[in-house]
Amino acid sequence: MTTEVILHYRPYESDPTQLPKIVEKAIQDFPTRQLSRFIPWFPHDESKFVLKPKRSPPVISEEAAEDVKRHLTILERDVKSQSYDCTVDLLEFQPNLKTKNHLIRSHTLVMRLTKPTLFTNIPVTCEEKDLPGDLFNQLMRDDPSTVNGAEILMLGEMLTLPQNFGNIFLGETFSSYISVHNDSSQVVKDILVKADLQTSSQRLNLSASSAAVAELKPDCCIDDVIHHEVKEIGTHILVCAVSYATQSGEKMYFRKFFKFQVLKPLDVKTKFYNAESDLSSVTDEVFLEAQIQNITNSPMFMEKVSLEPSIMYNVAELNAVNQAGECISTFGSRAYLQPMDTRQYLYCLKPKKEFAEKAGIIKGVTVIGKLDIVWKTNLGERGRLQTSQLQRMAPGYGDVRLSLEAIPDTVNLEEPFHITCKITNCSSERTMDLVLEMCNTNSIHWCGISGRQLGKLHPSSSLCLALTLLSSVQGLQSVSGLRLTDTFLKRTYEYDDIAQVCVVSSAVKMEN
Repeated sequence: MTTEVILHYRPYESDPTQLPKIVEKAIQDFPTRQLSRFIPWFPHDESKFVLKPKRSPPVISEEAAEDVKRHLTILERDVKSQSYDCTVDLLEFQPNLKTKNHLIRSHTLVMRLTKPTLFTNIPVTCEEKDLPGDLFNQLMRDDPSTVNGAEILMLGEMLTLPQNFGNIFLGETFSSYISVHNDSSQVVKDILVKADLQTSSQRLNLSASSAAVAELKPDCCIDDVIHHEVKEIGTHILVCAVSYATQSGEKMYFRKFFKFQVLKPLDVKTKFYNAESDLSSVTDEVFLEAQIQNITNSPMFMEKVSLEPSIMYNVAELNAVNQAGECISTFGSRAYLQPMDTRQYLYCLKPKKEFAEKAGIIKGVTVIGKLDIVWKTNLGERGRLQTSQLQRMAPGYGDVRLSLEAIPDTVNLEEPFHITCKITNCSSERTMDLVLEMCNTNSIHWCGISGRQLGKLHPSSSLCLALTLLSSVQGLQSVSGLRLTDTFLKRTYEYDDIAQVCVVSSAVKMEN
């Protein structure tokens, strides 16, 4: 595969000694391959050529040559070849600009503004009994970049400016310095500098001011600093456009493009856990586990990782423990995240009272909230990411939901204990007439009347019911055997393994 490169020279680039250098600089970005030298198998001397034609080439008269020439001229008028000239509309390539003095030359300088880094050196040391003796140690002590008294550390006391563009990550603030310099000997007027950032989805104007500068004298410059919080990954192009007018009133315009890639700094994964087992939860608690991995090549200081809940939930962070009245982070005092390390954050969400009382609201796909992550990197450079709204599928409870409001943890053997149940009509448009039946198991025995009428239960309403039971077997026992029957539809709902209680002997409980 070959690539055709067409170079257009400006009128003032007429020095033949400089043209090869301009060509070499222009084709540096194009891949090249050194062609192998062709060595013919026949001798170079024409007199010794082994193959010769038997007849001489035909001779064309001058009249026939003129006819062919006129015919080719007619064909060239009818066929138009594709033009590759990209300088048609650019003023600086117009043929009327014969000499260098007719063009107001200026250049644009764009530099990314980043924090410096600590200077690092490679310590070279040896023991005193080795051949160099104390030579290497003395050289490190004399090195101005090392720390006095800690010369063997790689980090020094000096700062170094970035040597390249570096990496830009999603959530960081992109800062750039733009300078337009007048290289000519003439004063230019009405200078307008515009900086746009082109992403895959939009074009943003980053210029601080849209007003034009009245004039720019020779060897003077116009400076501007732009800032932008990067919110998209992928290719970004910074477009710097400059327009101005010469002393004769001629309008001039040029642009420069600077392309860079925005990378992803973190890998965030979320998991939801329901606090309930079957239909027996005391509350509609939801646990969110957020796994955050640093996929950059430098450590991060995690300043904040919080969950902003939706209007239906209250959130509690479970990433700290209380020791002696003081909250201590489970990650320790230093919240650093090394490259490719993963950290897990846990949050508990509870529905607000006004939403928890309405059974039909928290159903299906619900919005939980979004994560807000703030970190710092080299010398305090700050980055921030917010995830999209996190959603979960709420568990389905059917038409009737049975949950426990109160139950003891430990009960005595063969002694009655009380529990409080809550029955909710999850239907949004149908009234139910419920009958409660209680079925004994091998270890749990219900105390009361089975088959009693609970009355009518309107849509999205609930009622609380106190029940009494006892256990005849020690150990961890499961509460089961409740049946609810809707007399309208003749439908029965069975509830087993509602909860578990620890049954102990009365003597063991008294000793504790």
